[in-house]
Amino acid sequence: MAKQDVKDLDWSNLGFTYRDLPYSYNEEFKDGKWQNGGLTTDSTLTFSEAAEDLHYGQEVFEGMKAYRTKDGGINLFRPEMNAERMANSAKRLVMEQYPKDKFVEAVKAVVKANQEFVPPYGSGGSLYIRPFMVGTEPVVGVSPSTEYTFHIYATPVGAYIKGLNPMPYTVSDYDRAAGAGTGQAKTAGNYASSLLPSILAKKAGFADCLYLDPREHKYIDEFGGANFYGVTKDGQFLTPKSDSILPSITKKSILQIAKDQGLNPQETRIAIDDLDNLAEAGAMGTAAVISPVGSLTYKGNKHVFYSETEAGPVTQKLYDTLFGIQEGDVEDKHGWVESVDL
Repeated sequence: MAKQDVKDLDWSNLGFTYRDLPYSYNEEFKDGKWQNGGLTTDSTLTFSEAAEDLHYGQEVFEGMKAYRTKDGGINLFRPEMNAERMANSAKRLVMEQYPKDKFVEAVKAVVKANQEFVPPYGSGGSLYIRPFMVGTEPVVGVSPSTEYTFHIYATPVGAYIKGLNPMPYTVSDYDRAAGAGTGQAKTAGNYASSLLPSILAKKAGFADCLYLDPREHKYIDEFGGANFYGVTKDGQFLTPKSDSILPSITKKSILQIAKDQGLNPQETRIAIDDLDNLAEAGAMGTAAVISPVGSLTYKGNKHVFYSETEAGPVTQKLYDTLFGIQEGDVEDKHGWVESVDL
């Protein structure tokens, strides 16, 4: 695949696709230690046919973004939390943890090396950054790898869900992850299990599907690639508390913003039968940012929230605040933004 030429990019129509940028980051773990990796122009990885990851799924990853500011600078949003979450995911899958300080340094190196591909301020785009780690030791029996590859690539993207346009969703009959399983780890298998339900939902005319708790199927868990939130009719912000969903950095940030805005936010169990209590609902995550849910269909019954055509006022304000902080237009009261030295 040829490297992406920045001259060929249409900043207003990037989509959410992979583009092969000039620089990635790569480091190997062998003989009990990390091998002092660095930037590379090689965007391909080579493994043994018996590599651990290919057969037993020992893989973890992160998703984060870099944002262009009005003055031409570049911001990262809470990168230390991505480093922490990746370390926790690795621990759950019995993988070597990549040092958190090196993680942030490596992310910054990739962004700086590919800085011309960070979309312009005001375009709505960002540089999506994908750090990941895979087990590479050739194995036959089921056991943890002793060798790993840590890699980071980046690609310019537009909105994962374009604009604050409410979308229709449905509740899936499938489970995405088990309560005592790997739902709290960001690992490939969780997303592989969501592919079929997502395809079925889209074929039925929905944007995607929402999963219920895997134990009782009574409480809302999350979407395939984002957390759920609801706003009650009296203005309280709610998001599910569950041991089978991913700890979201966006969710943690929105909970704080909601607190700042007097919405008395709570992480709590939200019963699927209590949808009538919610005036607004949406999805939130690194890719989705904040995206309103126009309707949710459950057991053939369609529940409409604020509107099927426009975002509710709470959703709009939360989005404007979060994205404003990320781009540097809204005061960063909590020290979340970290600039990249160019």
